[in-house]
Amino acid sequence: MIPVRAEGLLREFAVAGVLTAADVHVALRLARLGGEEREPVLLAAALAVRGVRAGSVCVELATVADSVVPDEDAPPVELTWPQDWSALDDSPLVAVGADAPWRPLRLVDGLLYLDRYWQQEQLVRRELDERAARPAPPVDLAALSTLFDGPAPDLQRFATAVAAGRWVSVITGGPGTGKTHTVARLLKLLLDQPGPRPRIALAAPTGKAAARLQESVLEQAAAVGLPLDLTASTLHRLLGWRPGSNSRFRHDASNRLPFDVVVVDESSMVSLTMMARLLEALRPTTRLVLVGDPDQLTPVDAGAVLSDLVHRPAPPAAEATVPAEATADGAELDDEARRQLRNGVVRLRVSQRYGPAIAGLAEAVRTGDADLVLELLESGEGLVLDPRTEALDERIGAVAGKMQAAAERGDAAECLALLGRHRLLCAHRHGPFGVSVWNDRIGRLTGAMPGEWSPGLPLLVTANDYENSLWNGDTGVVVRTPDGLRAAFLRGQEPDLVPLSRLSSAGPAHALTVHRSQGSQFDEVTVLLPPASSPLLTRELLYTGVTRARRRVRVVGTEESVRAAVARQVVRASGLRRGAPREPGSGGNT
Repeated sequence: MIPVRAEGLLREFAVAGVLTAADVHVALRLARLGGEEREPVLLAAALAVRGVRAGSVCVELATVADSVVPDEDAPPVELTWPQDWSALDDSPLVAVGADAPWRPLRLVDGLLYLDRYWQQEQLVRRELDERAARPAPPVDLAALSTLFDGPAPDLQRFATAVAAGRWVSVITGGPGTGKTHTVARLLKLLLDQPGPRPRIALAAPTGKAAARLQESVLEQAAAVGLPLDLTASTLHRLLGWRPGSNSRFRHDASNRLPFDVVVVDESSMVSLTMMARLLEALRPTTRLVLVGDPDQLTPVDAGAVLSDLVHRPAPPAAEATVPAEATADGAELDDEARRQLRNGVVRLRVSQRYGPAIAGLAEAVRTGDADLVLELLESGEGLVLDPRTEALDERIGAVAGKMQAAAERGDAAECLALLGRHRLLCAHRHGPFGVSVWNDRIGRLTGAMPGEWSPGLPLLVTANDYENSLWNGDTGVVVRTPDGLRAAFLRGQEPDLVPLSRLSSAGPAHALTVHRSQGSQFDEVTVLLPPASSPLLTRELLYTGVTRARRRVRVVGTEESVRAAVARQVVRASGLRRGAPREPGSGGNT
């Protein structure tokens, strides 16, 4: 919809599908409040709003013309980009420089922010730098040799040593590389230090991720000797969520969290706003351990903080915070790993989830080698590239038929085992390549009526259900029991049966979006790629999809779509990856 009041550049960019009505309305509202009428300023304001909507923290004015793609469904038009952004330098809407008085927009080093996100970014930067500059926490690493079986150098052992000796650390790696294994041993090491027992909090961005973190840590508890009272929660619950507010919590800079160690799993899904709220609520003497895979899909909200922390320049004082014992363990680190180590980042590399074929494919996608990706997909070693969607019917129908038969028998355990055999992953929710179409299509293969919850139907929980201890993203299966139809969900090693009438938010899950599949794993996945022109087709999406598999990966799509996915990396503009802002502000000529 084109805003009625949009004129000039705002209208041109709205017609091209670059700006939405909301982007234009915010820019016009700011213009009225500040008495600003110059078109480059109004366009820049609208682009800043658009950037946040698209996941960026800011807009880099020097490159924004190269990163903006008009909507393919909009009328063809050649956009008129301003040749000079200097009007922003003296605009009443724009604060120029890091120390300029507040205005709704802020321009620093060629990056234009909505001021709220500038303040959050600066809070994150300041908290991280201050923690890096403090003397390292005391820690006795003598017990490392008893916590890990393998000889040094061992990256899991090394990551434990680094995290124990820093106030902020990042443990990264692909699926199955032992991140939780490492965290469990880190917690044991810290619990065995002299003095009072440290207070530990485990958290994750979503209820599903928090539940999986707690299960994984407790699975390690017996082997390591961890206490069984460790529980995980969502970040919202940890900080003390306030109804009606998505950005303010009970715990903040004036009411700090009472923990000595905070571990955040699935940190790739943490937005800038949530990271800022977490850091300001931590006491200066709290160890923060961020765990996740920066190559997976980014958060729904603005920011890609984990990726920023992995790639940002380290403060000058950071080198001294690496324990000497840890340095000896890390003798085999390459130059990039040593650079990341200055920020307390250790990447685990060897996956136990899948074999060398899927590992090679994942690494080729991660590093952007499209030729190697295509070569591996044609190798036949559990990897397949097939352009025909018709091939899906037989594969999916076979698994769905077995699940339906087991569900009619009331065999919930068999149904849940089959649930992990194969999953179709889509980039889109709607349209011919979306989960809604494919859930209906697969349902018809099993003879189910549209909208019918029949035995064998896989279910996806779409909102946290505290009454039934179900979390957004959990999956189950409808089964027939003597008491009627029930939804079976896995609880530890046993099925838990929930009456369908008690499910508040759930839907079919023959197919999932790749985003929904994060944190899950299946024996085999089929990744359905949309056309190469789809903006959702990215390297992060393909990497996340293929790394859900343990044994086999089938990519349904064209060679063109594969190349487009590998080439199109999600780039979220952010100042965190740069050094400290230059002073004074850079002004608008970029």
